[in-house]
Amino acid sequence: MIRVEEAEAIIQAQVRDFGTERLPFEQALGRVLARDLCTDRDLPPFNRVAMDGIAISYNTYAGGTRTFQVEGTQAAGETPIEITSAAACVEIMTGAALPATTDTVIRYEDLELQEGQATIMIDTVQQGQNIHPQGKDRKKGDVVASADQVVTAALVGMAAAVGATELEVKKLPRTVVISTGNELVAVEETPLPYQIRRSNSYMVKAALQKYGLQPDLLHIPDDLDQTKEHLRNCLQAYDVIILSGGISMGKFDYVPQVLEELAVEKLFHKVQQRPGKPFWFGAHPNGVVVFALPGNPASTFMCLHRYFISWLESSLCIKYGPGLFATLSTDLSFQPALQYFLQVKLDISKNGQLSAIPLQGNGSGDFANLVEADAFLELPSDKSDFKAGEVYKVWPFK
Repeated sequence: MIRVEEAEAIIQAQVRDFGTERLPFEQALGRVLARDLCTDRDLPPFNRVAMDGIAISYNTYAGGTRTFQVEGTQAAGETPIEITSAAACVEIMTGAALPATTDTVIRYEDLELQEGQATIMIDTVQQGQNIHPQGKDRKKGDVVASADQVVTAALVGMAAAVGATELEVKKLPRTVVISTGNELVAVEETPLPYQIRRSNSYMVKAALQKYGLQPDLLHIPDDLDQTKEHLRNCLQAYDVIILSGGISMGKFDYVPQVLEELAVEKLFHKVQQRPGKPFWFGAHPNGVVVFALPGNPASTFMCLHRYFISWLESSLCIKYGPGLFATLSTDLSFQPALQYFLQVKLDISKNGQLSAIPLQGNGSGDFANLVEADAFLELPSDKSDFKAGEVYKVWPFK
C-alpha cells in the first residue's frame, strides 16, 4: 500500500499528449486552446467614439470657438462624415468610427443643440476625450488568448471578434467508463431487493462533461470470460479505461487478474487513504492507462477528482494555480493512519476566508451526502486530531 503523494506522482508520470484538432469556434467551449489566438487587425480597428455627442476639431475649440455647425449625423457602422470647415461638427453615436477631420468628442450632456448648431456648455475640454484610440487594446497580430487555457464564453466572443471561425484545441482521450457487478441493473429497471441501479458510471460521465469529454459507458457482469473479452476490446479501442468496482478481495473481483493477463502493468494497488483504499492503477504497452476505482460511490467520486481529473488536466496542459485551501470549521478526530478525504460544504466569510464545514456520512458506500457537499478536504495521515482553524487542501467538485 502506497501513500497518496506516491500514487499522485506515479499517475502524473503517465501523462499523455493526444494531439490537436480544429473545431468551429462555436463548438469549442470547455475545450483547451492548443495555439495562441491572435488578432487579424488592430483592436479597436478604428478610432472608436466612446460617447454619444458631437465630434469636433480641438484646434478650433482651443481658438475660442464654442458653437459649431452640425453637418450631419453618423451612426455606428456608417462611413465617417468628414467636416468641411473648422467650425463644423458631426453628431456621432457611441461605437462609430471617428472622422479623420475631427479629434475630440463632446457629450450630449455637455451641449445645447438648437437649429442645427451645437454649443459647448462646459469650461474644460481635453483633446482626444471620449475616444477609444485605434489599436489601444491590441495591435494586429498580438496574442489575445494564449494556448493551454480552457475556452470560455469570453474566449468564444474574442474568437468571433478576430474572425477565428475555427480554433485549434487539444484532442480529448478516447475514454470508456466501465461498471462491474451482477448486483447492478440498468437505471430504467426496477431492482430486486438485493440489487441496485447503476449510478457510478453516470456520475463519472457527468463530471467529465465539464471538459467536453463524452465517455462511452459499458457494464460487465461478474464473469471471468466476459471481463477478459470486454477489457481486451477496450484496450484496443480507447486511450483511457476507467473502471468502477471489481478490484477488491472478493471471489468475483476479476479485474486485477484480467488486467495482468492482458499485459496491463500494475503500477500500484491500494492507497493509504479513506475512502478509496483499493484504488488500482496501471498502463498497457500500447499507451492505454487504466484507472480502476473502488466501487463504493464516494470512493469512485473522490478518486476521480483527486487523481483522474488531475491527470487529465496535466495531459491537456491546463494551467492552474497551486489549488485551493480552506480552514476546518470544527475540531475533528480520525484515528486510522490513512489520508482522510472529508466531505465538506464550503463557505466564504466576509473577509474572504474559505471555510470547510464537515458533513457526517456513513462510510464510502454513503453517497447521499455528495449531493449536499461541495468538496473533499484532504486531511494528512500523520495526525489524528484536527483543530478548527487549521488549513488543508480542498478538492472542489461543484
